[in-house]
Amino acid sequence: MEQVMKNNISNEDSEIINWFEKISENAGFVQTETLRRIIELNIGCEYLKKWLGDINVQDMDSSSLESLYTSLVPLVSHADLEPYITRVADGDSSPVLTQEAITTLSLSSGTTDGRQKYVPFTRHSSQTTLQIFRVAAAYRSRIYPIKPGGRILEFIYSSKQFQTKGGLTAGTATSHYFSSEEFNIKQKKTKSYTCSPHEVISGGDYKQTTYCHFLLGLNYSDQVEFITSTFAYSVVQAFTTFEDIWKDICEDIRDGTLNSTRVTIPKMRKAVLDIISPNPSLASRIEEICKGLEELNWFSLAPKLWPNAKYIYSISTGSMQPYLKKLRHYAGHLPIVSADYGSTESWIGVNVDPSYPPEEVTFAVVPTFSYFEFIPLYRLQKQGCSVVDNFIEDDPVPLSQVQIGQEYEVVLTTFTGLYRYRLGDVVEVSGFHKGTPKLNFICRRKLILTVNIDKNTEKDLQLVVEKGSQILSKARAEIIDFTSHADVVNQPGHYIIYWEIKGDVEEGLLSECCREMDASFVDHGYVVSRKTNSIGPLELCIVEKGTFKKVLDHFVGNGVALSQFKTPRCTGNQSLLGILNVCTIKRFRSTAYGG
Repeated sequence: MEQVMKNNISNEDSEIINWFEKISENAGFVQTETLRRIIELNIGCEYLKKWLGDINVQDMDSSSLESLYTSLVPLVSHADLEPYITRVADGDSSPVLTQEAITTLSLSSGTTDGRQKYVPFTRHSSQTTLQIFRVAAAYRSRIYPIKPGGRILEFIYSSKQFQTKGGLTAGTATSHYFSSEEFNIKQKKTKSYTCSPHEVISGGDYKQTTYCHFLLGLNYSDQVEFITSTFAYSVVQAFTTFEDIWKDICEDIRDGTLNSTRVTIPKMRKAVLDIISPNPSLASRIEEICKGLEELNWFSLAPKLWPNAKYIYSISTGSMQPYLKKLRHYAGHLPIVSADYGSTESWIGVNVDPSYPPEEVTFAVVPTFSYFEFIPLYRLQKQGCSVVDNFIEDDPVPLSQVQIGQEYEVVLTTFTGLYRYRLGDVVEVSGFHKGTPKLNFICRRKLILTVNIDKNTEKDLQLVVEKGSQILSKARAEIIDFTSHADVVNQPGHYIIYWEIKGDVEEGLLSECCREMDASFVDHGYVVSRKTNSIGPLELCIVEKGTFKKVLDHFVGNGVALSQFKTPRCTGNQSLLGILNVCTIKRFRSTAYGG
């Protein structure tokens, strides 16, 4: 098997795998040297001077410098660094967080906690994105070799960039990357070319962009080697949209035209019309396939329309897991390969085992990207504990000291001016790749559902919704999407879970789903509070079809790129709750715990 794998690898792929294997073997040493490089580059900046003073880095060995840094520089959250980042955004050109001037800021999606945050973005950010994509592509090519010069159907979207008060360019990290030189280099290095030109990716209207992605993806249907988007959500969203637009696309393929109602942006129209030409035979073939797919509820849409595609590639872990069932429905026999682990702040780990299903995937930390520390976390089961979530924590440890089976919160020190920055991600070390840890993403640390002493995370909510959806499947129905809210205005406070479902379901079965979810929360604080009625019965709200598209439109309308969008699993956002409550068509109250 190993020999077969090696035969599938180009020299360039082999070189980059060898590079990663080498730095993985010496990950502890590489990390110490990475921290040294970060400090050497930025030692004169205001933030590091505040904590390290005027130390002479050249006079210190790397291990001593690492010890000094972690003992003097405090752990911080984004809120602690926000005043510094705001000064940069407002035009302060002095070395505040980095020696090199920061000219670009990334916006986090804001779907996790409802507020978009600025994060510094530099050339290093684009370079590490290129590097992780190349490493990941090389490992994938060992299992799923693709034809050089083939096409990628990429559902990727840039949001509009804008200028901050101080004249810096701001936008999402994905938008910065798609407009960078590195994005073009990536295509040449991986010998795979996106179906859509820049004018489509950067169009600024995700509905028009999606239409063009499909039109061009089908124009190159026999050349497409794999299908990808940043998140599994985006692929599912695109395929669901295709069910409604395929007839117009077939017409455009047949006539070599571009629907003037679907696509109105002049630059986008010109770029697409320059590529396509009338192709009646292709249109007839796709039309025949789509008619058959309608009969099958669009099962195996991807391999039937793109017969040479080898896999679908997207982030499929964490909050994306609820979309896997639907994605597998569309994928048929095509494997779902989970993309790599990163955040707006930094890339973290690469998937070196692309044949593993998303539920089992882990990410090998890339020790040159940032300096990583890990805060050991221990789960608390005690009732009424005063900590802010269900973890107690120990002192941070370096990458070289993590233990298999232990859960940690990730801490970053980056080349872009974030120092001992708490990311808020909970990971478990599942093993090692050479000397670098392989991480299993568990959840975001931030609690999403709490009324009083109860403590439930996104993962807890996902497990509960899965229990409810198992009952739903009796009626051959499925959950399209879901979110939640902890209502503390009305007493006793209680959880509200919003479902958008596909299919007809009797009210008795939905009541059963509601009761089952309420009874499935295992957090001790929740169970005790429900038994004493200090938390009221769970409420299940069924929203009308298209509600979560309205939620998506709300976020996109506020500047979030579709490439970065994740449905918030819990919301206190009043605008969002307004959409959900207006669209609610049925309400059920749990009868668990006697009502």
